[in-house]
Amino acid sequence: MKFIRENLDIVKKAIKNRRLKLDIKELLELDSQKRKILGEAENLKAERNKASKGGKPNPDIIAKMKALSQKTSDLDDKVVEIDQKLGILMLSIPNMTHNSLPIGGPDANKEVRKWGKLRKFDFNPKNHIELGKELDILDFPRSSKIAGSGFCLFKGLGARLERALINFMLDLHTKEHGYKEVFPPFLVNRASMTNTGQLPNLEEDMYKLKDDNMFLIPTAEVPVTNMHRDEILNESELPICYTAYTACFRREAGSYGKDTKGLIRVHQFDKVEMVKFVKPETSYDELESLLNDAEDVLKKLELPYRVVMLSTGDISFAASKCYDIETWAPGTKKNLEVSSCSNFTDFQARRANIKFRPEGMKKPEFVHTLNGSGIALARTVIAILENYQQKDGSVLIPEVLRPYMDGRERIEKE
Repeated sequence: MKFIRENLDIVKKAIKNRRLKLDIKELLELDSQKRKILGEAENLKAERNKASKGGKPNPDIIAKMKALSQKTSDLDDKVVEIDQKLGILMLSIPNMTHNSLPIGGPDANKEVRKWGKLRKFDFNPKNHIELGKELDILDFPRSSKIAGSGFCLFKGLGARLERALINFMLDLHTKEHGYKEVFPPFLVNRASMTNTGQLPNLEEDMYKLKDDNMFLIPTAEVPVTNMHRDEILNESELPICYTAYTACFRREAGSYGKDTKGLIRVHQFDKVEMVKFVKPETSYDELESLLNDAEDVLKKLELPYRVVMLSTGDISFAASKCYDIETWAPGTKKNLEVSSCSNFTDFQARRANIKFRPEGMKKPEFVHTLNGSGIALARTVIAILENYQQKDGSVLIPEVLRPYMDGRERIEKE
């Protein structure tokens, strides 16, 4: 609240650039009321203390002190009521965006770089739905029977490919990139979802348990970031870098039938995530490093991709700066987002109360948190199947994955 009061123009500009319809007038009015009431309460307490020192208590002094105590109590109740309203409104304020972001909506997103060459086919490339059916590795009819639309059943070498990708990425991030592997719960409480910024604004897109105030995780970012909730870390520990595999669950409530066929937009998908806790002064350098680690996955898989910096109107609610990595799917004929790498500055740390104590300083500061997909598997599987397909209907397995698939070189119908 102090930041909002002292940087009102910056906050209003950030809200405008994000294309949000958010009026902070009520927030400022409540804050003003609260500070006025607190001032009145302090004056009453001072008056009460003065009355109590006025010599031997008599009925008049006792009555006056009782009246002052009641007034003070009433004001304290008003502060509690205002704090509850302020808390709800504060959760609607997004993070401040970095100055380097292009201003505008999705059409203002800026391509930063490309890597790899698009494959030229001497035949008409099939999409992953056709390949999955013909190779008997993706079974959408049976997954619909089991769970409904928006899910996928991986079979045989399709399941092996999924498992190989998970193990390859975890090995890469732990052995080469220096991350520590964790395996978190797939269910989290409301506080965890609020701390990372999914709640309250994205609640309709989340799977919530009917009988418990818990949610299936939309990404490992949620449980892993909350590992250090309400903790004060030592500066010498930073940066702390974690990687985690989890299944991820999203209702995709706002997609309204968009890209609902195949693996492009599913309700459950596997993902390997990277999460960092860093010092504020290094966080944007750490974002570039995080992005490089995600890119390394695609380079080793030899999949062509492009990096896009998201605009102020396309970036997530909690992020200050974000890059998306998109890989080309020739059968689907689309660039598919397979990773999103974000710096949240101290936005999540404030909500989750995650601090560090700088060396030689008594007062702790908030850490900066970052996360990035390292990477999301459903769309990566699409890219592998469609880019590595052969004229005879088989699919070559990327060389880096072959040790995870018993040396097998291609996927053929078994």
